[in-house]
Amino acid sequence: MRLPGRIAAAIAVLADIDAHKRPVAEALKAWGLGNRFAGAGDRAAIGNLVYDALRRRSSHAFAMGSDTPRALVLSVVVREWGENIDELNASFEGDRFAPAAIEPDEVARLTAADPLAGAPDFVRADVPEWVAPHLAESFGEDWVAEAHDLSGRPPLDLRVNTLKANRDKALRALGRFAPEAAAIIPEGIRFPAGERDSRTPNVQSEEGYIKGWFEVQDFGSQIVAALAGARGGEQVLDLCAGAGGKTLAMAAAMQNRGQIFAYDSDRTRLAPIYDRLKRAGARNVQVRAPGEGALDDLVGKLDRVVVDAPCTGTGTWRRQPTAKWKLTPEQLAGRVEEQRVILIDAARYLKPGGTLVYITCSVLPEENARQASAFLEANPEFTAIAGNKLWMSAFSGTRLRARFSPEGGVSLTPRLTGTDGFYCIAMERSK
Repeated sequence: MRLPGRIAAAIAVLADIDAHKRPVAEALKAWGLGNRFAGAGDRAAIGNLVYDALRRRSSHAFAMGSDTPRALVLSVVVREWGENIDELNASFEGDRFAPAAIEPDEVARLTAADPLAGAPDFVRADVPEWVAPHLAESFGEDWVAEAHDLSGRPPLDLRVNTLKANRDKALRALGRFAPEAAAIIPEGIRFPAGERDSRTPNVQSEEGYIKGWFEVQDFGSQIVAALAGARGGEQVLDLCAGAGGKTLAMAAAMQNRGQIFAYDSDRTRLAPIYDRLKRAGARNVQVRAPGEGALDDLVGKLDRVVVDAPCTGTGTWRRQPTAKWKLTPEQLAGRVEEQRVILIDAARYLKPGGTLVYITCSVLPEENARQASAFLEANPEFTAIAGNKLWMSAFSGTRLRARFSPEGGVSLTPRLTGTDGFYCIAMERSK
């Protein structure tokens, strides 16, 4: 397919998403099944157009004076992909897959010197209006810039599984893709997001992945897994293990010594962990399926409990842009209450002197600093480890930076750390 056909396809996919409230991946898959002539490069380019439009939907809509799929895609193609309007119109002529020619009023919008003149901050930040004060509380005067970077394209990050390989071995196995060798964390490998119609490699079909040499995991997730501080010989509970990304990272950090109990209240979320553990060679993980009394034997016995809490996922907006526009205050309130209950439950499993690690992939204060502060106030037997101390214990001597908050939290963001947004705090129980 040529660019005109890809543009028309992206417009059609966005219209399908709006009309049927489909997830982006599902809408893209449906388009591909209905248009089997499109190659892998075409599908990747169309996906990039769609995701680019959704990530910065608010600012593109403001600039175009319209939030129609056509307006959004044309704005992306000209403003972000750098296409020339005259050349675009020339390419549309005679192409039966092309959209209609770009009209004079659209040209005027697309060529405006300052397309966001007069736009409110929440538009410049590309976030829902109601979220703006929450982000201002988290980031202060930098909130617009921080939020803007949450609307960029994410890289593809890998974690080298040190139970089976080292980074040099993984880099050699992936050499034909030219991975970024100067990764910011010791076990990390990165493929930058690229621009326009570029695509990251499908590493899950590679020999190294199949053999368990590396896992797909954002650097932010890798960093907070390291901050969790699991050590060989400890007894650890991963209370919200999900598919097991952080479980696997901790198993490798512990070098298969000690024991991790991996649990999640949702069987569907937990299901992938079994194959992942086998592929990774993680032998110190015992999966506890949800059920009555599944963890009763662990009460008061564990050195460390890690709570990768269910949250709004605001830190992952680069990867899930539709979630940004669907989020409501009611959903946030529901997550905050869920987290409060989980933290109370998690504390039961710690022995005296044990450590409770609370993690979210959120950038909202209600789920992070406020949640941690409320727990510490209600549970005086817990004391937070200072964020800078926690950081230095894992990343002393690196060029990584993070934000430390008064209650003891460590925050990561695309702008500051080049990762998804995460929050982590470690709280010790008195002996």
